[in-house]
Amino acid sequence: MKIVIASSEAIPFSKTGGLADVASGLAKALHQDGHDVTLILPHYRRLTPPHLVGEPLGAINVKIGEKQAEAHLLRGNMPGSSVRVVLVDKPDYFDRAALYTEKGHDYHDNCERYVFFSRAVLDAARFLNLQPDVFHSNDWQTGIVPALVKTEWRRQAGCETTGAVFTIHNMAFQGKFPWWDMRLTGMSWEYFTYQQMEYYGDLNLMKTGIVFSDVTTTVSPTYAREICRPEYGYGLDTALALRGPRLIGILNGVDTEEWNPATDKYLNTKYTADSFQEGKATNKRELQQEMGLPQRAEPLLFGMISRLTDQKGLDLILAKAEDLLKADIQMVFLGTGDIRTENAITELAHRFPQKVAVRIGFDEGLAHRIEAGADAYLMPSRFEPCGLNQQYSSLYGTPPVVMSVGGLADSVVDTTPETLMNGTATGFKFSTYTPEQFISAVWRCVGCYLHDRMGWKKLVENGMRRDWSWKRGATEFVQAYQRAIQLAKT
Repeated sequence: MKIVIASSEAIPFSKTGGLADVASGLAKALHQDGHDVTLILPHYRRLTPPHLVGEPLGAINVKIGEKQAEAHLLRGNMPGSSVRVVLVDKPDYFDRAALYTEKGHDYHDNCERYVFFSRAVLDAARFLNLQPDVFHSNDWQTGIVPALVKTEWRRQAGCETTGAVFTIHNMAFQGKFPWWDMRLTGMSWEYFTYQQMEYYGDLNLMKTGIVFSDVTTTVSPTYAREICRPEYGYGLDTALALRGPRLIGILNGVDTEEWNPATDKYLNTKYTADSFQEGKATNKRELQQEMGLPQRAEPLLFGMISRLTDQKGLDLILAKAEDLLKADIQMVFLGTGDIRTENAITELAHRFPQKVAVRIGFDEGLAHRIEAGADAYLMPSRFEPCGLNQQYSSLYGTPPVVMSVGGLADSVVDTTPETLMNGTATGFKFSTYTPEQFISAVWRCVGCYLHDRMGWKKLVENGMRRDWSWKRGATEFVQAYQRAIQLAKT
């Protein structure tokens, strides 16, 4: 199958969140399965390492509103993979200090930037003669791609059955813009209706992707059900519910070439499920040293790599931190977030310097070392479309404590006597978002670690031996692509 994946970010070219991991991981998995995959990305000159940028492929003229603008196509080099990567180079739009925001504010021309990129995806496919069977776009930044496939691409001879699949990674970010930005799309105003692209007088690019795609996917089965309800749908729950069987939840996989404790380039001491006790003990000492904590084997060391916001459960952690820290526990945090939460976590570290360490910012190597060096992982998110860190944690022998929501509900099996006995337990879950429920799950984790060493060993082995790769997810996406092509024929 010939597949074009359009994404506003993908590792190692650019990243702000999980979309970047998913775009690259899925593209590589599909390519390994024998499909002809092209991953098309913006070229963020200041952010993409130069060695990842290859030779020029040509220039295209892209329609934006009533004008044409030139973009250059460059070959991208995906390390460790021969998957085809095409970078859309347009410095006016993409040569900036960040992807979407700067100093806490969205770029004023984000609609124009990503409508341009979305149109460039189709123009690049035409220019390079890719002849895709399906276009797969992701989140609001490429939400207009399914609309362009349906209203323009399929009018070309031989392209009448090209499928359009759209994946929602996070409903909270919808790409809502003033109505007058509709003119940038170059589409007829007849599509600016509440059934299609309009949302309370605004242009909504997430809604556009949902409505025009043949198949809409999201990043876990539970999240697919949740977003059809008002509390998770962010105003689009009705549009999503109307998709019916065209809305599918596919659990994200893990790029096990990037995330594998046996081969991880960021670890001095590598380990497997057969050698994790020695390997994790060494990584724990090194992490404690790196973060300025006392190098002791006895404390249960919790790790957390996250946006430091209440949505990620920081309010629960802060509410119960003093109670938790009365026990022999250490905590390591890595991330950025809102100033209030950053300050609160930093203050906690100042008050408990022997027990809490914080690094404000992001460091890819440190993220890997936290997964390897921590004993357990905190991920008590209020909502979580899929989540990747709970999967990384299990793969690295670091059982997660999670709220049973979204992808966390689908990917973590709660630890009980029964699940320990049958070999399925991978972490600790709580189902109601309250400090009391959270700390109860944490105490269950602490109790298992301190008082049931054989149970803990089994728990770690379960997570490390489970197949977290993209193999299953890639197969499910191929089925979604096939369904989209069939629906395009009707």
